[in-house]
Amino acid sequence: MAELDNLVLKLYEVQAVKFGTFKLKSGITSPIYFDLRVIVSHPSLMNEVSSVLFRCAQEARLQYGSVCGVPYTALPLATIVCSKHGVPMLIRRKESKDYGTKKLVEGTIHPGDSCLIVEDVVTSGSSVLETAQVLRNEGLKVTDAVVLMDREQGGAARLAEEGIALHSVITISKLLEVLRAGGRIDAAAAESVHQFIRDNNTFGASTCGLSAPKKPCKELSYEARADLPGVHPMAAQLLRLMEEKRSNLCLSADVSRAEELLQLAEELGPLICVLKTHVDILEDFSVQVANSLKDLAIKHNFLIFEDRKFADIGNTVKHQYEGGLYRIASWAHMVNAHAVPGPGVVHGLRAVGKALERGCLLIAQMSSRGSLATGGYTQEVVKMAEDNSDFVFGFICGSRISDKPGFVHMTPGVQLQSGGDGMGQQYSCPGEVIGTKGCDVIIVGRGILAASDKVAAAEEYRKAGWEAYLKRLS
Repeated sequence: MAELDNLVLKLYEVQAVKFGTFKLKSGITSPIYFDLRVIVSHPSLMNEVSSVLFRCAQEARLQYGSVCGVPYTALPLATIVCSKHGVPMLIRRKESKDYGTKKLVEGTIHPGDSCLIVEDVVTSGSSVLETAQVLRNEGLKVTDAVVLMDREQGGAARLAEEGIALHSVITISKLLEVLRAGGRIDAAAAESVHQFIRDNNTFGASTCGLSAPKKPCKELSYEARADLPGVHPMAAQLLRLMEEKRSNLCLSADVSRAEELLQLAEELGPLICVLKTHVDILEDFSVQVANSLKDLAIKHNFLIFEDRKFADIGNTVKHQYEGGLYRIASWAHMVNAHAVPGPGVVHGLRAVGKALERGCLLIAQMSSRGSLATGGYTQEVVKMAEDNSDFVFGFICGSRISDKPGFVHMTPGVQLQSGGDGMGQQYSCPGEVIGTKGCDVIIVGRGILAASDKVAAAEEYRKAGWEAYLKRLS
């Protein structure tokens, strides 16, 4: 304890901990500020911080095959830990480069291994979660993070909800106690910080018990995003439609009879923003069915998404999209495609759909257990979307994978209760998908179709998704 008290005093002396009036990135005024970056100019102190972080992991008996520091302040700390103790290190980039390997994680990755995250200060836990998501996309397990300072503003609780245990060397309460006892601050300064912490907890309950953190920067509304320059017309139309109908619900209408499909469109159309179809499972599809579907989309103001999952060479998907029995381009506002064939699949679809003002979603992640759409594949999907943003307007994914506000993120596998079925499907709840993972549209199928009262069930999902969106904005 004496060693830890000494470390706190040293951090104070080098101004890694400051008291006064500081405007944070969020715009909030704080009476305390942590700037651990200064310790890079104090090698002995940096070594000492690295040592206590490693000891924290040892005392918690953590098992891990590699270590990754949250960029950028924790990178030198992780480097020292790995160098001193012979632990393999991984480096997470904040953005992929458009040259070289284009990786988001550098180092030798062994999918299935556990990776320990190292961080300097945790407030909401968002930086740790961002790093964890990137590592998990590479197939790594992330169950623990060690941090020098826990600000006690809800980060530990939020991380716990995401399956990550936070192990802190010291809390802000302990830091204040040491500085007060050492005569570095007075009682008024300590109480001011305590009050600030009480008033600014970043963790709060939301649907299905998941966190709804306060955002460090302003979250744009759907309507504001629709008005941004360069946004794809289909994205703008969908974003405005969602704002107008107060609905981010997409109904996955996987039914085998046209009559049932049209009935669902008629009854649930007022509650949804998108109707997702699988016309190849309809036993009685016809041009008249497609025309009736278009009429209902106009009547109830929703968009039609044919879940075709195109995955062939450009010339083939071009003919699949415009011709054949289904003539998808003539009635579906949007389609989706796998990126496996390369950009040719987008070029083929664009050749038909762009003139008709259609749009394409790329499949970046899937909700089925064991999906191979992770890691490097997902990164390449984002790159492909950016290179073809005149036709691609978003993603099918499990979490937000692009910071560009013009891209729409649509998430399948949503139910009011998280879980799974016996065929590998994994479910997330609306609060998690919209509030925590930052996606825009929830895609719901069986949660509505299996209900005895489908209209009531759809309204429940619409309300849950919309409330999660409003909470995210706040």
